[in-house]
Amino acid sequence: MWGNGGAGGAGFNAGAGVAGTNGGAGGNGGWLVGNGGPGGAGGASGGNSAAPLSGGAGGAGGNAIGLFGNGGAGGHGATGSTGSTGLFGDGAPGGDGGLGGFGGTGGGGGGGGAGGGGGTGDVSGAGGAGGNGGNGGDAAIGGRGGIAGLVYGNGGAGGAGAAGGGAGPPGSGSPVGTSGLVGAASGGGSGGSAQLVGNGGDGGAGVNGAPGGAGGAGGKLFGSAGATGPA
Repeated sequence: MWGNGGAGGAGFNAGAGVAGTNGGAGGNGGWLVGNGGPGGAGGASGGNSAAPLSGGAGGAGGNAIGLFGNGGAGGHGATGSTGSTGLFGDGAPGGDGGLGGFGGTGGGGGGGGAGGGGGTGDVSGAGGAGGNGGNGGDAAIGGRGGIAGLVYGNGGAGGAGAAGGGAGPPGSGSPVGTSGLVGAASGGGSGGSAQLVGNGGDGGAGVNGAPGGAGGAGGKLFGSAGATGPA
């Protein structure tokens, strides 16, 4: 009936030549009151493989499924690992934030969890995309895009912000399927930066009139900056 969801387990940090596993999803809160648990971080990949390996993705945050409660934060994506061919694995995306509570009479719904940040690319890998914020009574920011590898690679895109105001349950004064109490405006996550050669990631979209995330910087030698996300 009430209680918080447990945290998702972290992904397995793999040995040589094995890809890291994804983080587990956070548990859901109680059906009346309770917060969703945070998603687990993605596991790192082991090196010394012929092919590049991506890191494990962050787990999604748990949902608040009752009248009150906050969504869990998304887990962080892991960094990619180097392949013996000279190619490099990409950073994995962060997990999405969990949904906030529905919002009953006397209080708004819980805030959605913030999106997890994207993993950083290795020497020539792309940054992972930032996770999206979870919808809830309070808006939640999007996750930051991952930074590209040291030499070559594009920055990851920022995650989108999430709208406030979940649907109210029957009898709450907020008809089912319509917006409940409107949460604060929430900006998009910023795009990840390239380092030497590559394009910056685009910023995520903002909601409720909040600005979009800033685009990531382009590479110092060559590359374009990412676009600012839409409001």
